[in-house]
Amino acid sequence: MKERCIVIPAIKKNAVIPDQLVKKLAGVTLMERAIHTARAVAPGEDIVVLTDSQEISLICERTGVGFHWNKDLRFTSLDIVAEMRDLLGDLARRYEHCIILRASCPLLTWVDVEDAWKKYLEAGADSLVTVKSVRQRIWNVRGDSLERLLDCATGEAGACGEEQLLVESRALIILRLALLRETPQVVSGPGRAPVPRPNKVIPYFLNERAIEIQGYQDWWICERLLRRRHVVFVVAGYPAIGMGHVFRALMLAHEITSHKITFVCTRESELAVESIARKDYRIVRQGHEDLADTVLAQRPDLVVNDFLNTDAAYIERLRAGGARCVNFEDEGPGATLANLVVNALYESGRTTERLRCGADYFCLRDEFVGARRNPLRPDVRTVLLTFGGTDQRDCSRRILDIIEPICRAYGISVRLVAGPGYAHKEAMEAHLRKLENPLVEFTWATNVMSRMMEGADLAICSAGRTVYELAHMRVPGMVLAHHEREARHTFARPRNGFAFVGLMDRVDDVKIRNVFLAMLKQARRARFWERQNRLDFTANKARVVGLMLDLLDRDET
Repeated sequence: MKERCIVIPAIKKNAVIPDQLVKKLAGVTLMERAIHTARAVAPGEDIVVLTDSQEISLICERTGVGFHWNKDLRFTSLDIVAEMRDLLGDLARRYEHCIILRASCPLLTWVDVEDAWKKYLEAGADSLVTVKSVRQRIWNVRGDSLERLLDCATGEAGACGEEQLLVESRALIILRLALLRETPQVVSGPGRAPVPRPNKVIPYFLNERAIEIQGYQDWWICERLLRRRHVVFVVAGYPAIGMGHVFRALMLAHEITSHKITFVCTRESELAVESIARKDYRIVRQGHEDLADTVLAQRPDLVVNDFLNTDAAYIERLRAGGARCVNFEDEGPGATLANLVVNALYESGRTTERLRCGADYFCLRDEFVGARRNPLRPDVRTVLLTFGGTDQRDCSRRILDIIEPICRAYGISVRLVAGPGYAHKEAMEAHLRKLENPLVEFTWATNVMSRMMEGADLAICSAGRTVYELAHMRVPGMVLAHHEREARHTFARPRNGFAFVGLMDRVDDVKIRNVFLAMLKQARRARFWERQNRLDFTANKARVVGLMLDLLDRDET
């Protein structure tokens, strides 16, 4: 006697959509999809399709699986075991167990079937049923009125009729076939009448994959889910390089709602893991293995690399593994092998179909789209001071000490904003207490940077993505680069409303002070403000996301 067989009921008369079982869903018919799933679990000789359709019988013949055809078949109840009792009884002479696989749940995979089978055996169960868990309020009808509406006065969930329910998904049933021929066992005790021993039926939770096609809306949802691809963002974020890569990747991920999203963080990126975890995305952190191994293990369709320069071997492995690659701010050897490179912060490159350079590809976060842009005010009343998500060398402290006496003398407020990776928070707070200047306000790890820029007349910052956001908000500024790479971000120049002071560690305090005093003058700020007023980044994000998603639909050449 063999261990198991698979039965696929395929009764066209019971379909809720005309020809549902032979219509293509995401390019494959429901019948073919169910047979493919079954063939991944069992050989064709152990698969039987029960059908009333000659067309489905032909599909079975061509795919090498067995079938029982009866043109008069029709199921009249939801008890699938009772409806197929004759067939199951016949199979019970040859098989110990039967897996009943329904074609109307197309999201079910062979992995689910094997996992359910494993749990069924481990539990020593008589039967397994796929279910989904739902939390609902239950109502009774009395006449034309609903009961239990007023039972919530106690504040208890049970009193409100709210219950945790398990609903059969009708995707999969596993059955010990001996049940069909055994005499029910009875249990009894002193003073008790004999009663049948209940069969042991265990649940298998499908939940998000438990959608059963019961109408056109279910069909539409399943088709969208089956066409969904896997987009993997590979990011780095730690004190030495800041968090800009992480913030951009999160912003882009928020725009991709039709595909599965996973984040892979490089092994040193603990800050990135913490930041992304708060957004509830799936996260994988690189271990001791090569980064390409970590990424390919996710079986990606599209890989978005945002971690500075890539090397050729890494991109070659991803491409060989079938993944399309989009790289951001990449000038490494791997950039020449990627499907798309977006270097918004580097304006010197020539834009081609594969390489997109310059401010037209800077992606503005949604919070800035609805923010109040600043008018040109006659005097500087508020200065914004910010040096990114980490500010490893505490540039904020140095600049604050240079400009604070001037701002105190002129009655200018200072908004000092530090990111979540700023390691000098406690020292800065102690320093501010010593300054005793009520005009200095310190904000750490804000989630609304646009609010910090609203009302600012002048900014001092590094040469990263913040300068684009300042330009959008119409805040002229003076810019000091953290390092040589950042100094090559040439958007932060007078033509776009910024005075580029130079590299932080090569500029003395006197120069910084003098440039700050010059920026306080209305004439210079007015010129810078007018230049920023001509800029518009609002359509860029949709453009970049469109380029990324186009790669998923494009055939490889």
